[in-house]
Amino acid sequence: MSKASLSRLPPSQEDAELARVSGQRLAPLARMKRPLTMSVRDAGRDTIIELPVGAVQLLMDILEDMAAGHAVTIVPQDAELTTQQAADVLNVSRPFVIQLLKDGKLPYRTVGTHRRLRFEDVMAFKTAIDRDRRLALDELVAQAEELDMGY
Repeated sequence: MSKASLSRLPPSQEDAELARVSGQRLAPLARMKRPLTMSVRDAGRDTIIELPVGAVQLLMDILEDMAAGHAVTIVPQDAELTTQQAADVLNVSRPFVIQLLKDGKLPYRTVGTHRRLRFEDVMAFKTAIDRDRRLALDELVAQAEELDMGY
């Protein structure tokens, strides 16, 4: 899956604040929808880098999510996941994912003896189960209100 990581670690408070300040400084430049030339200083040495428009917008999205305290994951659109990575994305066990594959609920392909799932398919499945959970919760809330079980 290239160098993308499926880490779920949220940023520290310090990193979230740094992301907020950096995002505020970058936002006016990002709105211009032009490539940016940036000077990056590390260990007292300046390096000039150019960022394409798409990378600038992606950087803004990352900073906004980090500032909100969210963990950020970058995955290429055509990425394939292992069953363990899919389990991590879905927040379920690997055996549960294997059962979903056997039941035909998630498409996959085999590479040798290994199963690979398209990231897009896993995210579509996640969206569907999240929607079903919300609907079930809404239904329970409505039933509780009907029975006057509120606070």
